[in-house]
Amino acid sequence: MKPGRFAEFIAIDWSGAKGERHKGIAVAAAKGQDAPRLVSPPGKHWSRQEVRSLIEGLASNDILIGMDLGISLPFADSDAFFPGWDRTPQDAKSLWAMVESICENDPNLEAGSFVAHPEASRYFRHSREHVGDRFHHPAAETREGRFRIAEQAQRALGVRPVSNFNLVGAAQVGKSSLTGMRMLHSLQGVVSVWPVDPVPPSGPVLVEMYTSIAARGGGARKGKTKLRSYEALNAALGKLGSPPVGGAGDIDDHSSDALVTAAWLRKIAHDPAYWNPAGLTPKIARTEGWTFGAV
Repeated sequence: MKPGRFAEFIAIDWSGAKGERHKGIAVAAAKGQDAPRLVSPPGKHWSRQEVRSLIEGLASNDILIGMDLGISLPFADSDAFFPGWDRTPQDAKSLWAMVESICENDPNLEAGSFVAHPEASRYFRHSREHVGDRFHHPAAETREGRFRIAEQAQRALGVRPVSNFNLVGAAQVGKSSLTGMRMLHSLQGVVSVWPVDPVPPSGPVLVEMYTSIAARGGGARKGKTKLRSYEALNAALGKLGSPPVGGAGDIDDHSSDALVTAAWLRKIAHDPAYWNPAGLTPKIARTEGWTFGAV
């Protein structure tokens, strides 16, 4: 990839919750040498459709967009997303299309119909009491469920991702990943999604991110990656070579996640090592995708 390819860096802390607008969505941008800044939503809080419109408006820009979600599901462990189901898709884009097809009548880019589907639901942990009979597939290494190769690489970095088939708990990203897949399906032809798509010579590129990796890049300690004060945030920004943001006292972790990740993307995006992680093969790229920064 050409050094200096991107002129701006946007980080999006995403949400898979029900409803139209979400205080859990935050958008931050970093440009030039300026401090990262929060991008204000059109209303009190962002909707998923508004984030999609924001990305659509960047179609001609050389921007790197990081989103805190899983762009796919585990595949490599059993050569299938949904082993035992004859409708299982063969690659990530087909998975996005399947989620959209099942959820096309769900409002607000929600994905409730998918996790309630008679067959798809069998692969998810829905609550402590309701665990699909195929969540603990024999290929799963632990009782935590199945993981992608990229998530194994994340664990090697000292962070603790949760299986995308898990829909339970504050750390789960299953719901946000499924809602994100609906959006990614609708954005095909507008933005390239690395590594499912190759990086084009110009235009926007979207990558999956894990905000804990960005916080660790800013010096956050293992298990302490939520930056809940301006002081902690600005300490991390300083380690990333960024000017501080204005403010003092408490900050919500959705905003701080987006701000530190925008600065982190700006710092590391031009390093070829991040675009060529050791575990990323063409088949993994096509099926599971990857988490940017898991090297």
